[in-house]
Amino acid sequence: MSNKEAPAPVRAAQDQGAAPDRRRWLVLAVVSGSLLLCGIDLTVLHVAVPSMSRELEPSPAQLLWIVDVYSLTLAALLVTCGTLGDRIGRRRMVLSGFLTFGLASAAAAFAMSTAQLIAARAALGVGAAMIMASTVAIIRVVFTDDRERAVALGIWTSAHSVGATIGPLVGGLVTERWGWGAVFLINVPVIVVLLAVGARVIPESRNPVPRRWDLASVVLSVTGLAGVVYALKQAGEHAGVNAVIVTTAAAGGALLYVFVRRQHRLAEPLLDFTLFRERRFTTATLCVIGCFGSYVALLFFLTQWLQQVGDYSPLRAGLALMPLAAANAVGAITAPWTAARWGDRRSLTGALALFATALAFIALVGDTGHYGVLLPPLLAAGYGAGIVMTLGADSIMGAAQPERSGEAAAIQETSFELGAGLGVAVLGTVLTAAYRTGLPQVSGLTPSERTTAQESFEAAEGLAARLPNGTGDSVLHAAQQAYDRGFTAVVAIAAVGLVATATMAAVLLREREGTEEKDGTGEAEALLPPG
Repeated sequence: MSNKEAPAPVRAAQDQGAAPDRRRWLVLAVVSGSLLLCGIDLTVLHVAVPSMSRELEPSPAQLLWIVDVYSLTLAALLVTCGTLGDRIGRRRMVLSGFLTFGLASAAAAFAMSTAQLIAARAALGVGAAMIMASTVAIIRVVFTDDRERAVALGIWTSAHSVGATIGPLVGGLVTERWGWGAVFLINVPVIVVLLAVGARVIPESRNPVPRRWDLASVVLSVTGLAGVVYALKQAGEHAGVNAVIVTTAAAGGALLYVFVRRQHRLAEPLLDFTLFRERRFTTATLCVIGCFGSYVALLFFLTQWLQQVGDYSPLRAGLALMPLAAANAVGAITAPWTAARWGDRRSLTGALALFATALAFIALVGDTGHYGVLLPPLLAAGYGAGIVMTLGADSIMGAAQPERSGEAAAIQETSFELGAGLGVAVLGTVLTAAYRTGLPQVSGLTPSERTTAQESFEAAEGLAARLPNGTGDSVLHAAQQAYDRGFTAVVAIAAVGLVATATMAAVLLREREGTEEKDGTGEAEALLPPG
């Protein structure tokens, strides 16, 4: 909706918040720079995990919390922060987000225990949610010209993708030179600059008729999701279930059920589930969650596999991921062309199948000692994932009615972050269980030493350093074997999940695109890379 077409109250709010010509691009630089940091923090820790684990010695479940509590918190609070920003002022929300993000980064950098780091990562997710929820609304207010706004939104949207792409490389460079804590500390000076400039140039704006903010829905969604994810990780750590795990999972599931029921009853729900009545909307959302979850999980576990099994340095591991990230960017850029040539359904299905085939190839012949063998499937995986993320995001928006585009956009952004968190949680649980049950027997170990070696690869590595050379080498080799098998299980299960997702897309999107694909072509709307 252009500024000329906006209703009077909205147009008045936009005019009041519009920035002078010379400042609007500076506003864009500030909000895009902050989104770049949010993207970097999604993946920057991946290559730093081995060195961080050696110092803090987290359990397998704690390690997964350190990695994915950021994206899970962000997903849980994104819609909530958007609603609050419309009510209290978007400038205030974004600047508060900058401050929260900066303080949390400093806390994470100097964390002395696993619990402190998990809490700091959760606070980073809160700050990122405050930033991401209001920046797009600020751009729409500041850029009143439709063409300039389209360019600005394109730059803003790509900032998060670029950040997530370069995160492993940045993490590798920083970790190798200054240690794992520096991957968070580098955020602080950037945030100080963004806060100082943003306070001067970002105009205040509010929704003149803000939506109702429902605290009960926030509590239900956050606690329910936390309960389910906690139970899942505990099951992986114990390689089984017990009464506490089952009870926690059931309680979390019940809270999520009550949350969904409550959204159906509210006149202004926190998350409008009626959008999921549209088959194309639901299918596209599931494609995004499955694909982005598999992609982020691949980034994370691949870096661990290369360092722990292949003895890569943090920098070398980060560089090894660059072809994957570059192919992902190419896939996102060429997605409109593939959609125009073959239609959304065929493009989505084919890209998902390509991603699945690449993972299956890695599972079958992947070898850390032969990177040349890994390179083709990494390129294929990145390219396929880039197409799915872009077309899936566009399909989510295209399936919703124009007057509900804001609600659809909130679900679109949430689906990416939720996919990232759940991908690492689910597949990480698989790897933990596979490692514990697949660790080969090593002669000469006491029962307590055997138990220590089964806890995690990092625990086995620490044990090996304390044992005589021969026994220590055997323990380390056994741990590498177990982790290699666990990684193989993870990519194989992800491949099966992507095949199922591709089948779902092929079947459920058929009816909607039947008329477009009779001649093998379809119209593709202008697409922006997903956030």
